[in-house]
Amino acid sequence: MSRPDGPQRPPLSFAVGRRVIQLPLVASLLVVWVLLYGELSPAVVASGLAVAVAIVWVFPLPAVDTGLRLRPYGLLVFAAHFAVDLVAASARVVRTAFAFGRTPRSSVIAVPLRTESDVLLTGTAITVSVIPGSVIVEVRYATSTLFVHALDVQDRDAADAARRDVLRVEERVTKAFGTRADIRRLEEKAALEHALDDGEVL
Repeated sequence: MSRPDGPQRPPLSFAVGRRVIQLPLVASLLVVWVLLYGELSPAVVASGLAVAVAIVWVFPLPAVDTGLRLRPYGLLVFAAHFAVDLVAASARVVRTAFAFGRTPRSSVIAVPLRTESDVLLTGTAITVSVIPGSVIVEVRYATSTLFVHALDVQDRDAADAARRDVLRVEERVTKAFGTRADIRRLEEKAALEHALDDGEVL
């Protein structure tokens, strides 16, 4: 026989005493912790996991759908590119700092994202901010737009390149944590943008 109707434990969760630990929420907090540290190491992951569980335990929240879906392959691709971006961006910052005789110019560029998820928008913004040489100065959730302060952007071509870098981060974040609908929406908008760039008639 089934139990009488009552509070239902949310999926992907377990009970510790009278508190329910929601694994998707713990995973979300862990991802934010790792991104803020900018380092994927056992110590950072262990400390982030402990902090995430403590936060969920002390400040229990009702069951909510965060809109996150952890995708192992997408997460691996995201982590690999993130590590490469950290090294490459750090090298660019050092090269710019020691470029004597040339004054680097910086620009604030607007980057309209393809995602409609506030969670993925926030994840993209955090990732971009952690990478050296770029800082998020404003986030407009109403239009899914990031305003990024980019170092050493001298002309329109450099601004376009910086904008494409942010869009690639958005794509990797979406394919690592987005739902199927999020990924499909991103791919459709990306295909439309490519068609318009190529001058195709739709």
